[in-house]
Parts: sequence; structure tokens; C-alpha cells
Amino acid sequence: MTYEESVQRLQAIVSELEGDRLPLAQALALFEEGVARLREATAALSDADTRVQLLVESIDGSLAVADQRS
Repeated sequence: MTYEESVQRLQAIVSELEGDRLPLAQALALFEEGVARLREATAALSDADTRVQLLVESIDGSLAVADQRS
């Protein structure tokens, strides 16, 4: 599942859980799915964060790639 799909599903789960009309067993199952989707989305963001780099323009106008964490 992509990051966007995970977030979209999380939003749907939250809406369902906020409704207060679910039996406890179904609410718990949705909550567990929500935790799994949150972990997927967090992992995708973490992966993207490790790939993010900054382009830095040097004095001569050339571009260099610099690690964002420096």
C-alpha cells in the first residue's frame, strides 16, 4: 500500500471509529488495522526522509548534493 493509500485508509478508519455505532469487536479490529496502516505510513515517511537531499549552489554556480542532516 502506498503512503497516500495508507493515509486515506487511516482517515476512513478514524471516521468510522468516531461514529460510536460499531460493536466493540469491530471497533477493535478497525483500531488494529489503523495501527498497522500508521506503521506503514510512518515507515514510508522514514524511508523518504533518508532519501531527501539538499541541492546546494556553490560560488561558481555549480550544484552539489549535500546531506540534509549536516
